[in-house]
Amino acid sequence: MTERLVRMRTHIRDLWKELYRHTENVPAYSTLLPLPFPYILPGGRFREIYYWDSYFTFLGLVRNGHLKRIEEMIANFAHLIDVYGHIPNGNRVYYLTRSQPPFFCCMLQLLEQQKGFLSVSPYLSQLIREYNYWMSGINNLTEERRENSRVVRLEGTEILNRYWDESNNPRPEAYREDQNTYQNTVSERRENLYRNLRAVAESGWDFSSRWLQGEQWSLTSIRTTEIIPVDLNCLIFNIERQLASWCAKVPKVDESISYQVAAEQRRQAILKYCWNDEQGWFCDYAWFEEQRSEVLSLAGVFPLFFKIALPEQAAQIAARIERDFLKAGGVVTTLHYSGQQWDAPNGWAPLQWITVQGLLNYGYVALAQEIARRFVTLAADVYEKTGLMMEKYNVCELDCPASDGEYPTQRGFGWTNGVVEALADCLNLLMN
Repeated sequence: MTERLVRMRTHIRDLWKELYRHTENVPAYSTLLPLPFPYILPGGRFREIYYWDSYFTFLGLVRNGHLKRIEEMIANFAHLIDVYGHIPNGNRVYYLTRSQPPFFCCMLQLLEQQKGFLSVSPYLSQLIREYNYWMSGINNLTEERRENSRVVRLEGTEILNRYWDESNNPRPEAYREDQNTYQNTVSERRENLYRNLRAVAESGWDFSSRWLQGEQWSLTSIRTTEIIPVDLNCLIFNIERQLASWCAKVPKVDESISYQVAAEQRRQAILKYCWNDEQGWFCDYAWFEEQRSEVLSLAGVFPLFFKIALPEQAAQIAARIERDFLKAGGVVTTLHYSGQQWDAPNGWAPLQWITVQGLLNYGYVALAQEIARRFVTLAADVYEKTGLMMEKYNVCELDCPASDGEYPTQRGFGWTNGVVEALADCLNLLMN
């Protein structure tokens, strides 16, 4: 394994140069949004920067000595917030109506670990503005109007978030596919179909049984905006908690207290609405039906990553991971074989990292180490056979490719490179 691992990691370090772009100036009529600093692409078909991908790419960049590149990419994201009020799905004109899982705060936390608070303090205004983007419409919620844009008022008056898109038209990047889905959808589900498809793109999990209904897991049953995603609300909890800490250092005492209160209210709401004691798992909450989703996914590990889960909950989750989610090549995304790419048999690098770190947060070292070992081994095996790093992997049947979903498996690949580097280092630390 050692020689194969060295060859793969050498390849990853060389790949950063191939994935490097600088588009301060773009051609006339291009859909690309210019950015003032260089950045790293995911790879494959993706020829622009993507929001949540970049955090996991950072995990490798920092370990390979590219801290300057991380600082430049954070500056790009801050620029997008300044210009557009949020970080779009990617730097394309047609992505401006939506964002992606809000990892900007996690990026700043990573930078703070490397260079201290003074390196992130200039970006507090942008982080606050991003938070306000996700919370926009909160003052217009009432008992009669329970949802507005990305915020939802629940039956106990708690406020949690969902994914959304400002547009209700076919996605330009998947226009034909969305129109075909529309034609196959029953009339009563058509009104918000396009918005739900777009909202899934904001989630990054496009597509998954998380958002679908019925045993056939058809896209015609998509209901993204009717779901309170547990991972999204953990990410926003992290923003609130971190803003409370950073505002206290500025100091902005009143703002710090306000964010601290908001974080605690959200933590309690996540525990109340998303924890399923019978399943021993954190689930999405179908607010429209006032019940938890029956789909178990690795989104349920985010409360461990952000230390929201109670110790007894973490114990149940660890047991469930080992019993049901742990496969030969790592952890599987969900337990459903729906044909969608964010379901079984696929395993995705970012979810391996979230799971490993979440387990480590609660002391489940051996299980975390085993997940990391299996995924890194799988990536090295595939690299030896193909010379490529993949966007996703089949973690259940190691001799088979990943399930494609809406598009073929891509090669490159930014967040896989980052996570494999981080997990390899993590394995060395755990073994020493």
